[in-house]
Amino acid sequence: MKTQRNAELGLLAFAMVLVAAYGAIVEANQFDRVTSTFWVPAALLSVLFLGLHVVVRYTAPYADPVLIPAVALINGLGVGFLRRLDLARAIANKEPEPGFFAGTGGRQLAWTLGALILAAVLLLVIRDHKVVSRYAYTLGLVGIVLVMIPAVLPSSLSEINGAKLWIRVGSFSIQPGEFAKLALVSFFAYYLVRKREVLSLASRRVLGIDFPRGRDLGPVVTVWLLSLLVLVFEKDLGTALLYFGLFVVTLYVATERASWLIIGLLLFFGGVYIAYLLGASIGGPFANFYDRAEVWLEPFATENYDRVGGSYQLVQGLLALGTGGLFGSGPGAGSPGFVPEVRTDFIFAGMGEEIGLFGLSALLVVYLLIVERGLRAGLAVRDSFGKLVAGGLAFTLGLQVFVILGGITGLIPLTGQTTPFLSAGGSSLMANWLLIAMLLRISNAARGPAASGGGVDRPGGPKKAPTQLHGAMTEVIKP
Repeated sequence: MKTQRNAELGLLAFAMVLVAAYGAIVEANQFDRVTSTFWVPAALLSVLFLGLHVVVRYTAPYADPVLIPAVALINGLGVGFLRRLDLARAIANKEPEPGFFAGTGGRQLAWTLGALILAAVLLLVIRDHKVVSRYAYTLGLVGIVLVMIPAVLPSSLSEINGAKLWIRVGSFSIQPGEFAKLALVSFFAYYLVRKREVLSLASRRVLGIDFPRGRDLGPVVTVWLLSLLVLVFEKDLGTALLYFGLFVVTLYVATERASWLIIGLLLFFGGVYIAYLLGASIGGPFANFYDRAEVWLEPFATENYDRVGGSYQLVQGLLALGTGGLFGSGPGAGSPGFVPEVRTDFIFAGMGEEIGLFGLSALLVVYLLIVERGLRAGLAVRDSFGKLVAGGLAFTLGLQVFVILGGITGLIPLTGQTTPFLSAGGSSLMANWLLIAMLLRISNAARGPAASGGGVDRPGGPKKAPTQLHGAMTEVIKP
């Protein structure tokens, strides 16, 4: 059986050539020339990704060969764009060109090294993804604690731009919710494998859709309430949507009941609308969400644009995207510095000005490819726990991209989510590379022989997945 590691190596080399070309174009537009060291950031990244490739060769030889190159391309472009911002700042301030390990780009390069080390450690330690199911309840507790810590901390230690998603100590900050999603996926998968038969029971059929029994709504209502607590106390719609959407979609994959999706959507949007009404009437903990909703509904209104925490950021992002048009101004030729938080929340808008709609579409296709490969791994793996974990992780990544892109384009209210692998920040980068490492482990089991960990459920573990689980996964990735 072929491992396709050479194909992975070739794709990785091609991705790094694109990153080097991006760096060369940036320098040409910034300095009107290309320096002799334009290739250094891409070369440093190549060494890091090559190290992970070697680890995968020996620990997960049958893993999907597309995942690492696709993620490496996005990660590399993110480092390149952040360095482009460092260069522009140095030129504006008449400072020397920053070194390759200086500025935001240099820090992102260092975070990439840390993230790849964590991913390699996960692959070395976890040789069979089913081992994770033994610690499912512990991971569930850890995930809930990580989600709730910012909510109970004082705003001075947890709040940035109105959202309480951080733990800040001096100049150091970490976003624990990024790691919580990994723990919660494992817990949800284990719980739903155990309770699948009960949750699949229907009480009545309405318009051809089987709805569950009322007594089985408890888990969904519980997660719904937790997501509303996140919405109210952490003041962030995106995080609440991410956790609740993750549970509902995993539940759908486990039971193949479309009614769970309908119930989930009604609960979530109903809860959001109630929070909006409460914010308008009584304010208090609901006021922040009401303000964000008003900014979203009327971004160009003077009263929203001028006030603190208003729509200035959103409007600047929309103008940047509009200025970019179809083809963009070219890497390094735009003015992303006018967009607040362009290094983190609004990096899509900053890049969109320079690479245009076509460039952003290509970038989204790469994200879509990663999500599709994750779902395919879940479809192919033989055990039900692996199916739900892979499906949940892939969906989480896709939903996070939707949430941040939806906020930037005005489709949904702004959130505090970061763009996976692209935005500056160590928490997001490390957590998402751990996500990819887990998908690599599951895809190795799916594509390899049974001895590689791809066997069916073992005694004492989750029960064997019925054919309906396979059918639900097929529906998820079907065009």
